[in-house]
Amino acid sequence: MNPRKKVAFYTLGCKLNFSETSTIARSFTDEGFDRVDFSEKADMYVINTCSVTENADRRFKDIVKQAQKGNSDAFIAAVGCYAQLKPQELADVNGVDLVLGATEKFKITDYINDLTKNDFGEVHSCEIEDADFYVGSYSIGDRTRAFLKVQDGCDYVCTFCTIPLARGISRSEALEKVLLNAKEISDQGIKEIVLTGVNIGDYGKGEFGNKKHQHTFLELIQELDNVEGIERVRISSIEPNLLKNETIQFVSNSKAFVPHFHIPLQSGSNELLRLMKRRYKRELYVEKVNEIKKHMPDACIGVDVIIGFPGETDDLFLETYHFLNELDISYLHVFTYSERENTPAASMEGEVPLNVRKKRSKMLRGLSVKKRRSFYESQLNTVHTVLFEGENKKGYIHGFTENYVKVKSPWNPELVNTAHIISLTEIDDDGLVRFEFI
Repeated sequence: MNPRKKVAFYTLGCKLNFSETSTIARSFTDEGFDRVDFSEKADMYVINTCSVTENADRRFKDIVKQAQKGNSDAFIAAVGCYAQLKPQELADVNGVDLVLGATEKFKITDYINDLTKNDFGEVHSCEIEDADFYVGSYSIGDRTRAFLKVQDGCDYVCTFCTIPLARGISRSEALEKVLLNAKEISDQGIKEIVLTGVNIGDYGKGEFGNKKHQHTFLELIQELDNVEGIERVRISSIEPNLLKNETIQFVSNSKAFVPHFHIPLQSGSNELLRLMKRRYKRELYVEKVNEIKKHMPDACIGVDVIIGFPGETDDLFLETYHFLNELDISYLHVFTYSERENTPAASMEGEVPLNVRKKRSKMLRGLSVKKRRSFYESQLNTVHTVLFEGENKKGYIHGFTENYVKVKSPWNPELVNTAHIISLTEIDDDGLVRFEFI
């Protein structure tokens, strides 16, 4: 009897990639593979790539080397956004045997035979125009929270972004299938779902293969609010122009949706927003933040911002800095602009020197620390429900309140994936919050 083959996975990038890796992994389990950790010896290693930032591209070679250390004879496959954008570049990396594009990745087991290594990397990658059908995904078994994919692709034309080239047009999971997947997650005992996609506020477009909206994002969350067994649902990144006031109001009164929003801004300068071809102005962003805080004063609001975009002068950067400093937000995700091939921004005038980009990034990361601490301080001596994670980190267990305050407590395995009412008491030197059980 032949021993079962072992497969390991490494995911770069976003929550959407994690949901898809988990779905791809289940297809291997169905074919008789055993899944092991990427640090262990495996017969096959699958790397799910990202191309949002230049750094993610560079990390690929290091991850391949890590796989080769685990097993120099292992079969190595690359899938994901970078694999769609630059398949031959990945195939040329020493040790890579198979590269699959946007649609092929979900049929990966069809492309492998006896796992004999190839002399050259084999590429199967569609034209991105052919990525017009939907493949549902969700992560399960990897974390306390599950990432549920509800939408893929994007019809926006932001001048810095390669995602439409890597994932194709905007398209959505059928509402009935979203609810079925959510129930499957609930049946596994997972208490929190994070909705994910490329542009989830566009949910409903392409739901049944057409460009019209069959359902709206509001209708989606109204239905998900009634899924039995799911205690929390978080909305991941959602465009400000697609975050409708009705959605905010519904979340404020819902049973499961939590007061936590992540809203991309990218720049606090209307001039740069125009160059980026974003579909809003800073004034709309302020309106959305104010609307959230009006209905949910304790809501956590995260912000994506890009620094160093072409044409960002010192004055325009300071405009963004002061805009964010005055805004009632909770934390920042700071991205340093990097030129991406085949994007309009790559050929724009006004290139910002790398040392200036790094300096500005450091300033905004410092502002993020200040904002997060200020938000945490505003939550001290208040009562919340915490859901504990499943990892022992240096003798501590961590968890998140419904409004995304991260707390810590001495490790206790009995707390994993359990919810408790607590009172937030103090912030420690790590910037995490201590608490008392109620």
